[in-house]
Amino acid sequence: MKTIDMRYFAFLTDRLKGDVKDVSSAGDVEQLRVKYLGRKGLLSKASQNFKLIEEPDDRRFYGRGFSEFKKFATSVIEELQAKYQDEKRIDKVDLTLPGRRDFSGGLHPLTQVLEEIIDIFRGMGFTVETGPEAETVYYNFDALNTPHWHPARDLTDTFYLDIPGDDKLNWLLRTETSPVQIRVMERKRPPIRIIAPGRTYRKDKPDATHSPVFMQVEGLYVDKGVTFADLKGTVVAFYRALFGPETDSRFRPHFFPFTEPSAEVDVSCLFCRGEGCRVCKGSGWLEMGGSGMVDPNVLEGVGIDPEVYSGWAFGLGIERIAMLKYGIEDIRLFYENDIRFLEQFD
Repeated sequence: MKTIDMRYFAFLTDRLKGDVKDVSSAGDVEQLRVKYLGRKGLLSKASQNFKLIEEPDDRRFYGRGFSEFKKFATSVIEELQAKYQDEKRIDKVDLTLPGRRDFSGGLHPLTQVLEEIIDIFRGMGFTVETGPEAETVYYNFDALNTPHWHPARDLTDTFYLDIPGDDKLNWLLRTETSPVQIRVMERKRPPIRIIAPGRTYRKDKPDATHSPVFMQVEGLYVDKGVTFADLKGTVVAFYRALFGPETDSRFRPHFFPFTEPSAEVDVSCLFCRGEGCRVCKGSGWLEMGGSGMVDPNVLEGVGIDPEVYSGWAFGLGIERIAMLKYGIEDIRLFYENDIRFLEQFD
């Protein structure tokens, strides 16, 4: 029994060595593993002979041959698996599929529009100024000639801040970027030619066209001999640079506390070019923002003589322009951070 059993495992060893010579791929290695070490392989069948051996010495010699062959077969197959590991990995990849591209961040659509606006005004000689978003009532309302009865001061319209040790209604989140104009005029003398972009806050209920947080750009030009014609020329040039040279503009009388006279600015509809459509509600015009000549009271409040200097100011919403440029009908999309929406603007 000893001679026969040992010859059997020697035969399996020689057979395995011969089979190894035919291996040329990861698939061949797997077939070899199944043949010798698989659940129904040759080694599994050899283990069934233990119950047929009656003599303890014969069983011991058979077990030694079994263990030595199993160790040898396992070692050989593991070496082959390591050799063809890279090929096995490639076999699992469908080389016909397109490669994966690296995802990189992009500018938010509002940032893209803001940068375009800044570039246009810088080309006109304007500089960019910024200011705090948490502002005092003085800079947000008083210095801008806003009367105490004005509805913008109401608790239902403005986010007031309860700061310990201060008047409860003395601080607020700015409702527009106009306070930056006051801060600039306090520290600079004319000529002043600035734009003030930034985030603003109002107690608007979120819907398709309103948001409690939104972005504005304010413009200010103060110098000797500044007229309403200068305002119209600048605004028309800006919107034509932004929307195209065929864009028309119009000014409608309006009221703003910090400008006199004041006007709302409209531009010809970008979609129907003035013929009337659903976007412009058939009017052919789109409302863009407010403008006007700086009220003399505002100039006096910052120490600028209104008898010597005059100026104009205007404001516009970044979201409004972005919605028109990209055909977006819901302002909330800008703030929901849905990557499926934002990646369209990369």
